[in-house]
Amino acid sequence: MRRTGLLAAAAALVAGALVWPTAHRAAAAPAVFTHPGVTVSQGQLDFARTKVLAGAQPWKGAYDQMMASRYADPNRTPKPRAVVECGSYSNPNYGCTDEREDAIAAYTNALAWYVTRDARYAQKSIQLMDAWSAVITDHTNSNAPLQTGWAGSSWPKAAEIIKYTYTGGWPNSGRFATMLRDVYLPEIINGSNSNGNWELSMMEAAVGISVFLEDRASYDKAMAKFRTRTAAYVYLASDGSLPKTVPSQNLDTRDKIVKYWQGQSTFVTGLTQETCRDFTHTGYGISALSHVAETSRIQGQDLYGTDVGERLRQALGFQSKYELGTAAPSWLCGGTLHLGLGPVTEVGYNALHNRLGVAMTNTETLTRRNRPAGSNNLFVAWETLTHGDNPS
Repeated sequence: MRRTGLLAAAAALVAGALVWPTAHRAAAAPAVFTHPGVTVSQGQLDFARTKVLAGAQPWKGAYDQMMASRYADPNRTPKPRAVVECGSYSNPNYGCTDEREDAIAAYTNALAWYVTRDARYAQKSIQLMDAWSAVITDHTNSNAPLQTGWAGSSWPKAAEIIKYTYTGGWPNSGRFATMLRDVYLPEIINGSNSNGNWELSMMEAAVGISVFLEDRASYDKAMAKFRTRTAAYVYLASDGSLPKTVPSQNLDTRDKIVKYWQGQSTFVTGLTQETCRDFTHTGYGISALSHVAETSRIQGQDLYGTDVGERLRQALGFQSKYELGTAAPSWLCGGTLHLGLGPVTEVGYNALHNRLGVAMTNTETLTRRNRPAGSNNLFVAWETLTHGDNPS
């Protein structure tokens, strides 16, 4: 009987019919999604609101910074277009900046609504989301996947707050969901073999969109790609003599891997695949990594306690050290680094240091130096406000 049972289990595994318990799987969509639940939770919003209304720092300063930005302009006019065409380095730029910034503005106004409970901000957020959902049909040219990932990361953050906290109604929320499902998700869900920040940003958008759509299959697919890419983006000594790779990229020799890692041939814990390209693109990858981990935590599976958290901690610490002014040794990127990490440390620092008690001296110093963290005008915005020393 025991042998028969084992054979049946093996056959079921081959057939894909047997599912390992959740703890052993790379990711699992929740049985019931938590809303609002894309990067920022209801508890985090409540904490930030309480601090702002009390005039406490750094949250009040972060809120004031947000409200003084162009994204909170009550006279902002959305600029949707049917086809957004984005070439390499946004050349051409037909609607690329407009789309990204309208999405950030929708999120900004959603946050302003939550803090103030002034319906005008919610209505502005809705106006921006409705304008785009009425018009857009496609993203084209070489940067289409990245553009879709960037804009697609901000839209669901805005939509989650409005749909689940604004009681004034959003008649076109279904049309907005259709836009995310039909225009955004197909462009990003299958991933990318470009530099790692592309796929990490694309999976951030795919995970966020999946939460808003309550699409468990897409959530699981995106999360699995995210786990594979994260392991291939941040090196840990425990990975062995060479970094992990994404199978579809066929990086099957040391020479191929070194070339993909921007010519870097010495691998140390915390190094990322784009460290020797520049810290700005590295920051995009680190930010997307932290956003997906935060969304996953809100949805009930805490990735911070897995290799994702360790890779995030080490990537933040390694990059922060040099961003703070430590000179690069000759073995690292030929001794020359291109700095400019961006406002990307708050989410990971809060989760790992404040919530889990992990020592992060360099990251803490950089985070506090850069407060309040603003927007990178692509897909990161206002994270001192939403995540700065936030225990929720």
